[in-house]
Amino acid sequence: MKIIIDTHIFLWSLADPTRITKQKLNELESPSNIIFVSSITIAELMIKSSIGKLQINFDPIDLAEQSGFELLDFSGRDALQLKDLPFHHRDPFDRMLISQSIATKYPLMTEDSKIKLYKCQVI
Repeated sequence: MKIIIDTHIFLWSLADPTRITKQKLNELESPSNIIFVSSITIAELMIKSSIGKLQINFDPIDLAEQSGFELLDFSGRDALQLKDLPFHHRDPFDRMLISQSIATKYPLMTEDSKIKLYKCQVI
């Protein structure tokens, strides 16, 4: 299965995997799954670092690759879904991840309960 991970899942997998449920960890560690870190996650980390909301003193792309994750670019086709998304969630980064999940038909791994309100598969 191909899975997109939400930004907090990515950060937890790097810094504190104990925060991730056993079921989600099994999915992350399964060799039959391809785990994607979206370019949206990289953008979110860099923007939040630039405004002082997060301290990012590492290269997230290098760490993603070292962790066995694949990178997934956000495309124009992914963005088309944004027009029709209801505003259950106002966070623009989450909305783009939701849109990408719907467009690619890849489930989104998250602990954010608001994302379950959308028509994307959630793990």
